[in-house]
Amino acid sequence: MTLDAVLTRIDDDLPLALDRLMTFLRIPSISTDPAYAAECARAADWLAEDLRGIGFDAAPRTTPGHPMVMGKGGESGPRLLFYGHYDVQPVDPLDLWDRDPFDPAIEDTPKGKVIRARGACDDKGQLMTFVEACRAWKAVHGTLPARITMFFEGEEESGSPSLVPFLQENRTELDADIALICDTGLFGEDRPAIVTMLRGLLGEEVTVTGPSKDLHSGMFGGPAMNPIRALARAIAALHDDSGQVTVPGFYDGVPELPEAVAQQWRDLGFDAGQFLGEVGLSTPAGEADRSPLEMIWSRPTCEVNGIVGGYTGAGFKTVLPSRASAKISFRLVGDQDPLAIRESFRAMVRGMMPPDCSVEFSDHGASRASQMSIDDPAFEKARLALSDEWPKQAAFVGCGGSIPVAGHFKEILGLESMLIGFGKDDDAIHSPNEKYDLDSFHRGIRSWARILAALAD
Repeated sequence: MTLDAVLTRIDDDLPLALDRLMTFLRIPSISTDPAYAAECARAADWLAEDLRGIGFDAAPRTTPGHPMVMGKGGESGPRLLFYGHYDVQPVDPLDLWDRDPFDPAIEDTPKGKVIRARGACDDKGQLMTFVEACRAWKAVHGTLPARITMFFEGEEESGSPSLVPFLQENRTELDADIALICDTGLFGEDRPAIVTMLRGLLGEEVTVTGPSKDLHSGMFGGPAMNPIRALARAIAALHDDSGQVTVPGFYDGVPELPEAVAQQWRDLGFDAGQFLGEVGLSTPAGEADRSPLEMIWSRPTCEVNGIVGGYTGAGFKTVLPSRASAKISFRLVGDQDPLAIRESFRAMVRGMMPPDCSVEFSDHGASRASQMSIDDPAFEKARLALSDEWPKQAAFVGCGGSIPVAGHFKEILGLESMLIGFGKDDDAIHSPNEKYDLDSFHRGIRSWARILAALAD
C-alpha cells in the first residue's frame, strides 16, 4: 500500500511534472559553447530551487567550469547517490529541426506521444524521472525512503573537465552505498535494462614517415619505401583470420560472460541479421566464435577509425607520400589495462617498420572498462522492481560505448553504479528533433518509485 499511494500520486501529478520538465527544457544549457555559460548557470539554479521545494538541502557548487548541483535529503535508509547532467548538446544544424529546439512540445506520432526538444532524453527528461519520483514519495509520506544525495553535472556534453577534481575534493560528502545513473535506455521498445558492463576506450594515432618529401612514383616507385604500404601492413596484422586481435597480451584480463547473464542475453531475442541489415550489412565480421551481442557488450575490439596518406583530392596524382597516418581505437572490457595495451601495440608496430621508415604515436585518451558487481542484492532488487512496471522482464545488459562517470565513481568513490534509463534508439539524442517518449517519462518516474521502495526494504 505504501508504494501504491506513491504510484497513484505520480499518475495524478503527471501534468504538473510535464510542466516542470518543459520549463527546464526551455533553458538552452549548451555546455560546450561559452556563449551559453549564463544559461548553464540558470539551469543549475533552477534545479537547486526545484530540489529545495521537495525538501532537499540543495545549492549549485562552483567549479572552474559550469556549476555542479548538490542536494541532500532523507533521514534514514540506504545511502543513494543519484547522478544526471543538465547540460545539452549544441543544436546544429538548426535547419533540420522541425521546431525551435528550446520550445518544447508534446507531439503525436504513429508510435504515441513524445516530448520534443533538445535535452528531452539526454539528459533532462531522464534526470527528472528520479526527481519526480522523490517528489511523489515526499508528498505522500512526508519523507524520503532513503538518504539521497543528488549530484547533477553541467559539463557531461563537453568532456567533464571539472568532474574528477570535484569528486576527489568532495569524497566524504558524496559517500554512499550505491550510485544510480539515469543516462541509458531500454532494450528495444518495452524491456527495461540495467547496464552492468561499460567498455573502456584507448585511442592511438600512428604516423609513419618514409622519404623526406613526397616523391614522383614514376621516378621513385619501387626502390623507395612507401609509408602507406608500411602502415597498411601493420594495420592488416592487427587481426588474424578468425577476427581475434593479435596485439600481444591484448586479452589479458578479459573475463568470460557468466552463464546467468548469457542466458538473459539469449532471452532478449536480439536479431543480428536485422541489426546489420539496417546499415546495409549482412555478415558479422568480428571474433568468429562470439555472437554479435557479445561482441558489442562484453568483448574487446580494435578498429581503424581513419587513414590519411598521399593525395586524396579530386582527380589523380601519382605521388609517393612522405607520411601516412591512422587513427585506431580499442574498446576494452573487464580488467584490461589500457596503458599496458598501448605499450604492447606500439612495440608491435615499431617491430613491423621496414628500413627507412620511422613511426610516431599520439595518444587520444585511455580509460578502463567498468563492470558492476551484480552480486550486490541491490541489483536484483532493482531488476525485479523494474520488471513489475514494464511489459517485459528487465535484464542485466552491457553497453558498447563508454560512460566515464561510472568508472570515476568506482575508482574515486569506491561505488558500484546502477545504470538505469528509459531512452529509446529512435530518440535522436545529439541530433535534430530529439525526443523522449511520454510513456518513457511516465513509466520512468514510476520505475524509480518502485526501485526506491525495493532498495529501502
